[in-house]
Amino acid sequence: MSQTNDNLMGVVLIVRHGDRMGFYQDPTSYTASATQITPLGNQQEFLLGGYLRSLYLDESSPSYIPGMSTGLFNQSQVYIRADLGGEDGVVYDSCVSLTQGLWPGTINNNITLANGSTIVAPLGGYQYVPIDAVDPNLDVSLEGFLDCNTFDTHTTEFYNSPEFQQMAQQSANFLKLLTPYAGGRPVTLQNMWNVFDYMNVNSIHNVTFARALPATFLAQVRALANWHEYNVFTDPSVIGIGNIAGQAISPSILNAFEGIVDPTNPVKMMITAIAYKPLLSLFNMTGIAAANPELAGIVDYASAVAFEVRQPTSGGGPVIRFNFKNGTDADFTTYNFLSRTGDVPLSAFIDAVAPSAVNTTADWCSICQNSQDRGCGALTLAAQQGRSAALSPISLVGAGFLGAGLTIVVVALSFAALVFLGLLSLGKVSKRRHGRGEDDEVELQKSPSL
Repeated sequence: MSQTNDNLMGVVLIVRHGDRMGFYQDPTSYTASATQITPLGNQQEFLLGGYLRSLYLDESSPSYIPGMSTGLFNQSQVYIRADLGGEDGVVYDSCVSLTQGLWPGTINNNITLANGSTIVAPLGGYQYVPIDAVDPNLDVSLEGFLDCNTFDTHTTEFYNSPEFQQMAQQSANFLKLLTPYAGGRPVTLQNMWNVFDYMNVNSIHNVTFARALPATFLAQVRALANWHEYNVFTDPSVIGIGNIAGQAISPSILNAFEGIVDPTNPVKMMITAIAYKPLLSLFNMTGIAAANPELAGIVDYASAVAFEVRQPTSGGGPVIRFNFKNGTDADFTTYNFLSRTGDVPLSAFIDAVAPSAVNTTADWCSICQNSQDRGCGALTLAAQQGRSAALSPISLVGAGFLGAGLTIVVVALSFAALVFLGLLSLGKVSKRRHGRGEDDEVELQKSPSL
């Protein structure tokens, strides 16, 4: 199916954070150290926000979303969420800068008082855009890989695979040359992402390091890191555990599509700010990396994916257009995906992605074989208490008086626990750090060679 003559209905944006300082993550569990965003990272996100504004919020743009406010931020039209874990606030801070570019300060952000005076918001009419900060301890949708025991097993199996051992042997001589440039980090193929990150950060921020680093080393290390991370965060099977990062985020994408095509729903733009990992899985699950091998790797800082929902003027159901802008690229590029050419019917996207989606906390706990972390402990306890209450011995007389009441209590407690933990819904438990809004319910939503 080729690109269509159509009307843009709305867009789902997935954005990586901007430049940050040094960072280390365990190569098996991917638990991470603290870091912080840099002014460069803020600027990258601000410029990206300005670009997205010119594309989707400018009535003169062919990609303008009809009805969207072009001046003041309209909270009823946009939903924004940002990962609050992993990189210690870097993703959230990046998202704030992104919104500054999308909805810049304006003197129209003012209020007229009873005494006739007009007050403009601080900083030249700065617009305070609400962002839902997603705490990974309460909502697994943006970091589905953390504390996932089956994913850790998948990673260990990859490290022990013949493919990995072969790559380790092929790269061994090159890795020996990297020790002076790795900042004391173990220079092994297993630790390749951390070696790359150290070299990349210092090549940007340390002039002495940048001058001393041999010209080809960073590109070679990045190629190894791309191979490493793509194999860790993907799986040959769409439902395979290697894709857990994409499986966890996909329900929120599908829900956003559903809202965009609903004419009664005013939300036509959804923005999700994340780290790079879910994009690796999504690119694999949708066949984007298979059709475009250059995307089978770590995306640059301030990269953006745009799933545009469009209605063909010729009729028929809505279609999805996949656009991607890698970091400092000037514009979006449209890519083929799902083994098709051009726009893909929304129904086909749903059929391909929905079966692998991790829709609830309970689903995630089961898939990841976790009974204690990230809400799984409370879920396990609720189930145990429900069974204990149901199986507790009671006399026949007592049963006559208490049976009905006990049943009501057990059912009510179990129902409350399940709703709290997301077993009965597809929402988001998201902690709002910036702006106002109601908390939502819990929503969770091989390998190319070098």
